[in-house]
Amino acid sequence: MSLRRITPRFVRGLLLLVGLAAAAAHAQSPAVAPAAPRRGEAVAIPAEALPARADTALEKGLELESRGRWGDAVAHYERAMRQNPEDRRLERRFGIARLHSSLERRYADASYLDTLGQLDTAAALDLHAELLSKIQAHYVVAPPWTKLTRDGAEAMLIAARDPGFLSQHGIRPSAESVGRLRQELIDRLSAAGQVRNAREALRLASDFSRLGEAELGAPASAWTLEFVAAAAGGLDGYSAFLTPGQLRDVYSQIEGNFVGLGVELKADGGALLIVRVIPGSPAEKAGIAPGDRITAVDGQQTATLTTDEAASLLTGDEGSYAYVTVASPVEGDAAAHLTAKPTPQGAILGESRTIRVRREHVEVPSVEDARLTDAAAGVAYMRLPVFQKSTARDVESALWDLRRQGMRTLVIDLRGNPGGLLTAAVELADKFVDQGAIVSTRGRSEGEDFDYRAHRAGTWRVPLVVLIDGDSASASEIFAAAIRDNRRGAIVGDRSFGKGSVQGIFPMTRSGAGVRLTTAKFYSPLGREIDKVGVSPDVLVSAEADVVATGYRGAEPADDAALVRAIQVARQQAKLALQQPAVR
Repeated sequence: MSLRRITPRFVRGLLLLVGLAAAAAHAQSPAVAPAAPRRGEAVAIPAEALPARADTALEKGLELESRGRWGDAVAHYERAMRQNPEDRRLERRFGIARLHSSLERRYADASYLDTLGQLDTAAALDLHAELLSKIQAHYVVAPPWTKLTRDGAEAMLIAARDPGFLSQHGIRPSAESVGRLRQELIDRLSAAGQVRNAREALRLASDFSRLGEAELGAPASAWTLEFVAAAAGGLDGYSAFLTPGQLRDVYSQIEGNFVGLGVELKADGGALLIVRVIPGSPAEKAGIAPGDRITAVDGQQTATLTTDEAASLLTGDEGSYAYVTVASPVEGDAAAHLTAKPTPQGAILGESRTIRVRREHVEVPSVEDARLTDAAAGVAYMRLPVFQKSTARDVESALWDLRRQGMRTLVIDLRGNPGGLLTAAVELADKFVDQGAIVSTRGRSEGEDFDYRAHRAGTWRVPLVVLIDGDSASASEIFAAAIRDNRRGAIVGDRSFGKGSVQGIFPMTRSGAGVRLTTAKFYSPLGREIDKVGVSPDVLVSAEADVVATGYRGAEPADDAALVRAIQVARQQAKLALQQPAVR
């Protein structure tokens, strides 16, 4: 299975990312926050007189937390924080939900459990020391050592009540022992005061890990790994600890291939919404389509599982089978018919069917649906689902095919494109921009500062329209901003996501794990910041104007307001192109 959120690039031996992982950074934490509610526990909703929209979002998030749906809560809080950026309660709950989700994912990951079994206390501390050293050397701003230490203590208390953690280590601590641990952590954090450097952070993590072993019984190495995960994840919404399996997935995405069903998923009211089906994949061959909802996997109802648990059931070895229960939207459901996006009121679903799907090696195409959409006017179209290693080469091939068919203007659809390889975005922009800046990156270390510029050789002069929306992120924004700032084409659609940072993938020297760290921010050719701002279109077409968006593949123009407008702009460009020599 592919959850195509993030894709990397290599620079100077360092693996860097410019893809969408999460939408916001953690809030600063008190020494140890109140424990989050257990499944089924009642949740008290704060009564602060803040905007009703934020109150409603908080209530919904707490409801997800009370059901133990931590991955869904993370996604919910991400969306809510974009709408309520000043609400610290949402930031705080996002941080708590992310700690829970991280723990849940790791303890459902066989590669992490293998690592856990191989590391003794000294080895776990060495891993933590290496992580802190990388944060010190590469993180985009001065590391918040105090916050990271407090996050680690909070992660310990979350683990002390998590069924997966307790079962894995064979412990059943009493409420009294957890309470003693909590109070001792509070007292020690208060006595420590500000944590000034990585050395002090490591010492406290070591002390607290031994305390966890003494009070509750799980080995100190297990508690230390909670500090490892919390330190990486507590920096911002994009940095994270990577288990060996997750690190392998990242490397697979570099090449644009993996083993799975070939679908992209989102949580949707207890089901898994099919956002995209990769062309030629096992899922497509089985008749699964964007907009379908998976309601059970191998007989287990997704409503009783967390999103991560349900998604993990879809993974497996090449040649194995998954039994997937799928429901499709009823024809004529105007509210959610094939929207391929979660809908607040839910979709009207037809009768469920169970399909046997064989897990296979899936090649992810970097160009989809390249065609001449208006032969008379010479308007060509292509969709780019992600920026990966082969994108520039595949686009070049498609351009020559479209040129032979009579292309005089081109619509490039980046809607829903979460990003990918920074170099792929630069290489693609370089195909259309003949001179000047493409993008610049700036970090705390001078080694992260780069200025990427265009080269005249091989430039295509075909007029451009670039389609974007609120899910176009990172590498998509690099390309769109380069086209906009260099006045190379028209940007049509909705404001983009606003993910303007670069992440580096650092393999760890032991354990087979890795860490993703934010190392720099990137800026448009005119020096405009992208992070939390996005790219504004020249022609605004709100996403709400679209009646249908079947993963942006195969929708007729009449059903897709943004595409209709983009084609109109392209036709205007084509009229001007008729007065020019043949494009190249």
